[in-house]
Formats: sequence, structure tokens, C-alpha cells
Amino acid sequence: MRDLVTIKKWDAISKIYEWNTFGAERRWAKLKKRFYSQMGDGKILFLAVGTGNDFRHFPEGKDIIGIDISPKMLEKAAPRAHSYNGTIELHEMDSRELTFADETFNQVFTACTFCSVPEPVDGLRELKRVLKSGGELRMFEHTASRHFPFRQILNIMNPLAEKFGPSLNRDTVSNVEKAGFRIKQVSNIYLDIVKTIYAVKP
Repeated sequence: MRDLVTIKKWDAISKIYEWNTFGAERRWAKLKKRFYSQMGDGKILFLAVGTGNDFRHFPEGKDIIGIDISPKMLEKAAPRAHSYNGTIELHEMDSRELTFADETFNQVFTACTFCSVPEPVDGLRELKRVLKSGGELRMFEHTASRHFPFRQILNIMNPLAEKFGPSLNRDTVSNVEKAGFRIKQVSNIYLDIVKTIYAVKP
């Protein structure tokens, strides 16, 4: 069943998404390019493509399927997918109900995604299902903080943030473990809020 509430929310956000994320995109550009340089030669799933801003950081010649729950986001991403020097195939899809067969992908990449997925552990279990055994999950995410005063600030801001965008206090590392992945490495990018997570399907 389509999650019409979430679709409507992100369709609306698509109108201001690029303006709203402009500063963050500039700030993290070099780090994202390094992050995506870890894309291998197999079949890759990229979650929550948004307007396709991250495509410019992808290495050339990769075989990628990109999904997003929002058709309006996908409309904006389509020209960027078309201009990519490689293959990016776009689909409207909910990460909690992937239509791919078991063990389809060698790698899954996410970028600021699991701050927004309702029932994030369910979504991560779906990623585990469609990954091949030994397949990699690589995430660039913002998460909850464990430290004062950042934890308290994010908790206070979160109810409003969730109405108009992502959650600010998800424990994504713990959620990855709950979904059955084996964590290989967690690296903090900004304090303990923005981080990369590298995990594998056992």
C-alpha cells in the first residue's frame, strides 16, 4: 500500500528542496565524492535520490538503480540521471517495500535517508534482503547526538523538524544492527551527528 502521507510530504518539499539544502551540499561535496568513490563494479542501489544532486559525485560508468518515494523528486532527478556517464535507472518506490528479488545488489548507498524513512528498521531489513551475502551497506547520515547540549537541542527541535522534513534524533547505527547487519566501521564527520556507516550482510 502506498504511503500517501509520506509521498505528499516529500512532493511538497521537492519545491524548495534544492534551496533548503544548498549550504549543506556545498559543505559536504568533497566528503561525498570520497564517500561515493567506494562504489564498486556490481549492481548498486541508491536510496532516496531526491532531486539527483548527488549524481554529480558518483564515479563514472556504474550500474545504479535509484529510488525515491516522491514522484515529484524523481521528476527533478530524471535529467541528472540522463546526463550521468553510466547507468542510473530511476523508480518510484518505498524503501520498506522494495520490489526487487532477494540478493539482487552488491552494494547499497544512502545519503541523509534514514532520518526520513518511517519505520527505519523495516526499511533496513528490506535493504538486507535485496543485498547479496557479503554485500555492502554504505551510509552518509545525520543522526542523534550522545553529547550535551546537542542531544537536548536536537530532541527539542525534532517535533517541528519531522513535520517539514527529516527526524533529527534517529539512532541509525543501532537501527542498522537491529536490522541484522554487521557494522564494520562508523566514522564521525561532524561531531557525532553527521557520520558514515559501513556495514555488511553476514
